[in-house]
Amino acid sequence: PMGSERTEIRKRQMATTPETPAAAQAQLSTGNRGSNACCFCWCCCCSCSCLTVRNQEEERARRTSHELQAEGIPNCEESPAPTLEEVNAWAQSFDKLMLTPAGRNAFREFLRTEFSEENMLFWMACEELKQESNKSVIEEKARLIYEDYISILSPKEVSLDSRVREVINRNMLEPSQHTFDDAQLQIYTLMHRDSYPRFMNSAIYKDLLQSLSEKSIET
Repeated sequence: PMGSERTEIRKRQMATTPETPAAAQAQLSTGNRGSNACCFCWCCCCSCSCLTVRNQEEERARRTSHELQAEGIPNCEESPAPTLEEVNAWAQSFDKLMLTPAGRNAFREFLRTEFSEENMLFWMACEELKQESNKSVIEEKARLIYEDYISILSPKEVSLDSRVREVINRNMLEPSQHTFDDAQLQIYTLMHRDSYPRFMNSAIYKDLLQSLSEKSIET
């Protein structure tokens, strides 16, 4: 009886013993993982490694957007090399810069360095649309312009206010050569006020001006 009592007590003790070291370590590991907020957590606290993963994904998305902007870009307009007189004229006004293919090409090269080349591409596409007279061609080109530069899903979307977007959406019900006139003017003004001053102080413009000045002196 004393022996059987000891056996029974020992069985009850074994049934209530703590977890094995391995199990305890697993519990500790699980607890640490919860406190450190690993990739499987649902929170977004500062220590959460999900933030690192998410930041990496956002960076890849931004990089992909810039890479997509470089795809499918039409070739620069054909034009003779600009003269020193023309390049000096570009500094007089934005209108004079935009009047010549050489000026647009140089400015477009600068916009590419700022990842805003879509502004020039959109403006050029609108100019091309204005030259069309065939209704079916106009509708097709208008659709492509909308998909490439107006749609929020496009990596080349240009920055337009809500009023202009509403006008475009109404105009798209029956596209014409002037469907994007308001938007084109807004982007032209944006390039004039925002990008043009920086272009005039850029290495692209200054190097071109210096090169032509040196050639002029040599001749």
